[in-house]
Amino acid sequence: MISPDQVEAMIKVEIPDAQVRVLTNDGEHYEVIVVSPLFEGKRLVQQHQLVYRAIQNEILTGAIHAMAVKTFTPQAWESVGQAV
Repeated sequence: MISPDQVEAMIKVEIPDAQVRVLTNDGEHYEVIVVSPLFEGKRLVQQHQLVYRAIQNEILTGAIHAMAVKTFTPQAWESVGQAV
């Protein structure tokens, strides 16, 4: 089983400046919000690919069965009324 802290750490290795929130987990299914300036100018699919790259080994081994990902630039995150 992978903890929310471990998921956050894996994403931050790939995207060091990211703000990561792991909203739900049951040990296999996760929902994360990732906010990073690295997403500027990237399409949504490219943003998600960056996040999935960080956890790809865990998905391939079955340690993480599924992950719902929401990505935002800092500006987009603020525009939805959230603070980074």
